[in-house]
Amino acid sequence: MKRIKKNGWVFYFSDPGNLDPQLDPQKVGKWMCFFSDRKFISRICEESINQKIVQESKHKDQNDGVACFYSNFDDVDSHKRIIQFFLENNLIRKTKEGKLYDISFKLDRQTRDGEYGDAFHSEIKLSKFVNLHTGEWIV
Repeated sequence: MKRIKKNGWVFYFSDPGNLDPQLDPQKVGKWMCFFSDRKFISRICEESINQKIVQESKHKDQNDGVACFYSNFDDVDSHKRIIQFFLENNLIRKTKEGKLYDISFKLDRQTRDGEYGDAFHSEIKLSKFVNLHTGEWIV
């Protein structure tokens, strides 16, 4: 695993050839989670690489912020690995009623195009994979 600090981010990379298929610049995007403990999220990002959940992850280089876990949009197995990892590590916030928030997969292209807030729409959401009320898999 390789770790690099750059432009306010800490990046984690797997060794080449560790996971197939490789990330495709035309298809790559990320599942995101927010954190308030840099030591915790640093450990989570390292584990995501060491456990071969993803090839690349990153987090803001500060005490709180966002962490990203990368996949190709058409790699369903990768989405499932990431979501399972998120569930096992309590990385998905819940509503007051205990329901999981319906987090979205965001393409890097959408980030580059400035799609945030109401301008952001995702075809891939957590609810496509799990029941938000129970956390049980539906796919």
